[in-house]
Amino acid sequence: MPEHIKRLNPEDEYYFREGCHIIEVSNSGNDEAVSIARARVEPGVVTRWHSVLGTYERYVITSGKGEVEVGDQPPIEVGSGDVVLIPPDTKQRIRNTGSSDLEFLAICSPRFRIENYRELSD
Repeated sequence: MPEHIKRLNPEDEYYFREGCHIIEVSNSGNDEAVSIARARVEPGVVTRWHSVLGTYERYVITSGKGEVEVGDQPPIEVGSGDVVLIPPDTKQRIRNTGSSDLEFLAICSPRFRIENYRELSD
């Protein structure tokens, strides 16, 4: 496959300790500017509070419904087509309030690096 095409491969999904399932669609040293992951949160699940050091995140909700909490803001309902903007170093979590999986693209700039992930207490 050409280097400039990245395909979402369901077999690449893994469970991340944050409380969701992840597929790294594009995250490599060849593109330090951005990474794209597909996240899947099961019904009734809320991810752990976390932040990402020096990384701006955007959640593009592709299916399902939920509530997102960013910083000290109260929970806000989100659904398909919504975009959540998360500044660097800001605490965040998302809850699936629906009866089916909540799926979204997590777009990070610069690209996501595991050493920048910070799990926070509840």
